[in-house]
Amino acid sequence: MVGKVGESPSPRSRRYRLTLLVLGLLLPLGLLLGAGLGAYPIPPQEIPGILLRGEGVEYQVLTALRLPRVLGAALVGGLLALAGAVLQGLFRNPLVDPGLIGVSSGAALGAALFIVLVPGSSLVQVYGLPLFAFLGGLLATWLLWRTAHTPSGAQVPVLLLAGIALNALVGAAIGLLTFLATDDQLHSLTFWTLGGFSGVTWPFLLAALPFALLAFLFLLPLARGLNALALGEREALHLGVHLHGVKRRAVAASALGVGAAVALAGGVGFIGLVAPHLFRLLAGPDHRFLLPGATLLGASLAVLADLLARTLATPAEIPVGVVTAFLGGPFFLYLVLRFKREVYRA
Repeated sequence: MVGKVGESPSPRSRRYRLTLLVLGLLLPLGLLLGAGLGAYPIPPQEIPGILLRGEGVEYQVLTALRLPRVLGAALVGGLLALAGAVLQGLFRNPLVDPGLIGVSSGAALGAALFIVLVPGSSLVQVYGLPLFAFLGGLLATWLLWRTAHTPSGAQVPVLLLAGIALNALVGAAIGLLTFLATDDQLHSLTFWTLGGFSGVTWPFLLAALPFALLAFLFLLPLARGLNALALGEREALHLGVHLHGVKRRAVAASALGVGAAVALAGGVGFIGLVAPHLFRLLAGPDHRFLLPGATLLGASLAVLADLLARTLATPAEIPVGVVTAFLGGPFFLYLVLRFKREVYRA
């Protein structure tokens, strides 16, 4: 905890602040590397000068292609990591993730339904796609919450099992939509399935930005309630936390953030699981620092994953969802084994 006025910060508090400072510096560095490296390399140290000049091939590459892509990757990574940290705190389980419990799948199904069933102009697609993704994620979250809810609280094992079932149903529904889709729609559906940032443009990014900002606005202030909830629901009530409001805001805003992320990038998994855990390992579990720290770390991880996807197989491009799965899958297995050892010792 932070000491009283006039006292020096505790070692744990200094560790939190130092970790946030390092992550705050890491993100701009990752953005510069992401904007500079690729099939058309641009020295990262020259990017500020190129943007100030406002002309040339490098300027066109940066403003038309690289900048919306890397900024979109940072936004998606931050949203997924923040939603993952909030859901883990809400359900008091380290294995909860927006993808594992079906929120991402619900958002992807909403986007897929819009692509196949709502033909329209590009303007309708730019603004309607994030809305449908949000509604799909919100519906999936609500169904899972009602399924796992009991008078004594949400049962996490039931939640995870229901998430697995929902993922299977959503996979079948997207498969049916793939069968019904035209060639152009099939190309878009493939993008949602594998995930990637190649389709992020300025209009698309600006259309998703209001949804993302609302998610940040509602999720970041939940730190105090999640810290109290870590002690147990009864203890949180004694501390004056309005649990129903915290839960409702956490679920709705997480669905909003994940919906915006899926609308921009499709199925990019594991960032919402990995980033909060990495911050806990680096600093600690205090949600006052964990929520912004996981957001910064998730943004950096997404930019790094996009950079790897663009450069590992140049001139081809690996889907970002494949890269995050290769990186996040082993980490998830590590968490499962660690969780099993802790349960066995208890």
